[in-house]
Amino acid sequence: MSRIDRKSAIRVHRVMRNIEIIIGSQMGSAEYVAEQLAEQLDASEFSTHLHEQPDLNACQHPLWLVVTSTYGAGDYPDNLLPFIEQLTQHDDLSHIQFAVVGIGDSSYDTYNLAASNCAQLLTDKGAQQLLPVLKVDVQDEALPEDAAIAWLPELTQQLSLAAQ
Repeated sequence: MSRIDRKSAIRVHRVMRNIEIIIGSQMGSAEYVAEQLAEQLDASEFSTHLHEQPDLNACQHPLWLVVTSTYGAGDYPDNLLPFIEQLTQHDDLSHIQFAVVGIGDSSYDTYNLAASNCAQLLTDKGAQQLLPVLKVDVQDEALPEDAAIAWLPELTQQLSLAAQ
C-alpha cells in the first residue's frame, strides 16, 4: 500500500470512529457523566462531539451515545425536548447506531423513563441499538460517572464493531 493510500485509509478509519454524544440534563449530572465518557472515549482514539443543546441537524455522524437524566414525572430534561421533537418528526433513522445511558433515582416509579423512552423512540424510527440501556442509579454508592466509565469497555467494543 502506498503512503498516500495508507493516509487515505487512516483518514477513512478516523471518520468512522466519530461519536455524537447527545446530552439531556436538567441539573447537570447527566452532562457531567457525558463529559467524563467523552474524555475516556477521546483518550481511546474515538472522536466525540458533545451536544449540550442537541439539534438533529448538527449530528453528522451515525454513531450516537445519548446520556440523559429523567426529570419530573418521567419527562425528558428541558434541553432535550426540541431534539426529541425533531426525532418524532423524522421517519427514517436506520443509518443510526446508538447506545443510551440513563441517570436516575430508583426511589421513583419513573426511574430512568426518559432514557428508556428515548431508546424506544430511536428503535421505532429504525435506528439500531448497540446495547441495552445502561440505567445508572444515583442511590448506589458508586458515583454515576464511575458506573458509566465501568460500562465503557462494553460500549467501545460495540462501537469498534459498528465502525468496521
